[in-house]
This record gives sequence, structure tokens and C-alpha cells, in this order.
Amino acid sequence: MEAKIAIQGILGSFHHQVAQEYYEQNVVVDECLSFEELVDSLLSGKSDQAVMAIENSIAGPIIPNYALIDKNNLHIIGEHYLNISQNLMALKGQDLADIVEVHSHPMALLQCMDFLKKYPNIKLVEDKDTAETARRIQQKQLKGIAAIASNAASVMYDLEILAPGIQTIKNNMTRFVIIKKENAFVPKDDINRASIKFELDHKRGSLAAVLNVMSDCKMNLTKIQSLPKIEMPWKYSFFVDVTFDKYEDYQKAKSLLEIMAEYFKVLGEYKNTKP
Repeated sequence: MEAKIAIQGILGSFHHQVAQEYYEQNVVVDECLSFEELVDSLLSGKSDQAVMAIENSIAGPIIPNYALIDKNNLHIIGEHYLNISQNLMALKGQDLADIVEVHSHPMALLQCMDFLKKYPNIKLVEDKDTAETARRIQQKQLKGIAAIASNAASVMYDLEILAPGIQTIKNNMTRFVIIKKENAFVPKDDINRASIKFELDHKRGSLAAVLNVMSDCKMNLTKIQSLPKIEMPWKYSFFVDVTFDKYEDYQKAKSLLEIMAEYFKVLGEYKNTKP
């Protein structure tokens, strides 16, 4: 039986592209127009695994997605990096002077702000998904409205690219994680990256002590993100990604952090695929 993969967005979206590249085949996807819907697809058993964007090299981490993974006790079992090329597209036969509104996902708009600032008369409208916006323009024959989406979306929904590669930084990369309801067995020899969460006493030096342990255990800290605990003012959770050469070093660090932290949780142990 073929596995079903939940993606945020529709066919032609960047999530769809990642699913095709990661699984190296045409996959059966469940199209979800929000990350909450994507999580529900996993929890209900509608899908077996999911592709979720977690951070972008321009816009930074997508913090609510870390919270979604944690809150729903999901497991990160892999990752995939995708070079993102954002394109401005509209119905054929138009040019930039005809465009009065640009619709796209807020992350896509944010990645293209330098280009968009050149056209102050164009209204920016946040939407749920890049490819879904492109599809709607075609289905409803919306003139004067452009989408920001992938080249694949322009082909799939027969739109004309008015301006290619409009992202502010040309080397624009998004990191996606592969998540699952249950943890998946990954051979220890293949594990060289982990995503963890911990909470500490609110006292001087507690975070520095944890970071020192990571350094002593030969962990390379690739990301640290604090998130306030809403129910406890001035208390924070830390979401951390580490890479390492030897699983034994990571195991040692993990055992120490479990003692030092008030709360400790592994979100995923998997293979580092950073280019």
C-alpha cells in the first residue's frame, strides 16, 4: 500500500516539490491549506508522514511549527533543504503595469520585499498558499492580480511569469522536516542531527551551563530558539538543533541534559542533510 504524505499547500507548491524529491517518486499527497490541518491529517491517520517547512535562510525559523510538533508529540524523522526561487506570475497577456494586487503566503511576500517595495501602488494580500493562489487566479480568470509562487506552479496553472527570481537574496533556502505520528527507527550510524527541547531554572548561568555541556560533548549547535510558556510568565522553552559526528557523544550530552534541565524532550534524531 502506497504511503500518503501530508503537505502544506497543493500540487505545485514548494512542499509538493520537497515530497517528490525526498521520497524520490511521485507520491500520493494530502493537500492541507494550513499547518494545523497538516497536523490533523497525521493525527487522524489520514496521512502516514508529513512535510513541514521549519526555517528559511531569509525569514528565519517558523516558530509556531516547532510548537505544533512539540504540542502534538510528533517526531522528526528526516529533513530536506530546498533552494527557493520566487516568481511573480499572472494571467497571460498582462504586464507589471496591469497588476494592482499581489497575493501569496506571508513567508513568500517577506522573502520578496525588496522587489515589492519598488511598486508601492501594488497592494499586498496574504494568502494561505503560493500554489493555491496561482490556481485560483487561473480558475477565476482574475485579471490585475498576481501570485508569487514556484515555476512549477506557473506551468501547472498556465500563468505567465512577469518577473522571475524576485526573492531578495538569491541563495534563498528553506529547511523542511519530515514528521511522523510515531517515532521511526533510524540506524544509529545514520544519526548525526537531533532536535531537542528543554526548560531550565530561571537563574543566572543555567543556559550557559547547558551550552558548555554541549560544547564539551562535541555538539555543534546549529540553532537555538526560545519560546515563552504562555501559562507561566517569564518562563521559556528552548528549541535546539545540534549536529555531531558520533552518536555516543550525543548520548552522553543527552544523559547530562536530562539531569540538568527541569524538562527535557527529544523531538527527533535523524540524518543531517544540510548541503
